[in-house]
Amino acid sequence: MTHPARPRMRHCPNCDGFPTVHITTGHHRPDGTRATLRVTCRTCHGTGLVRLSAPTPLASGAARD
Repeated sequence: MTHPARPRMRHCPNCDGFPTVHITTGHHRPDGTRATLRVTCRTCHGTGLVRLSAPTPLASGAARD
């Protein structure tokens, strides 16, 4: 039986997969709606996903636990 391929992407650890949020500024417009700011995650650039990094090899002479 074959094993499924390991996914190459994972949820962003900084935004937990919620890359875009709208923040209320507290200011009301003349029509009564609130002014909001759209902010995206800097780590994943608004995608919600980041690549899995390759394991880092130990440098020669590095201490092992």
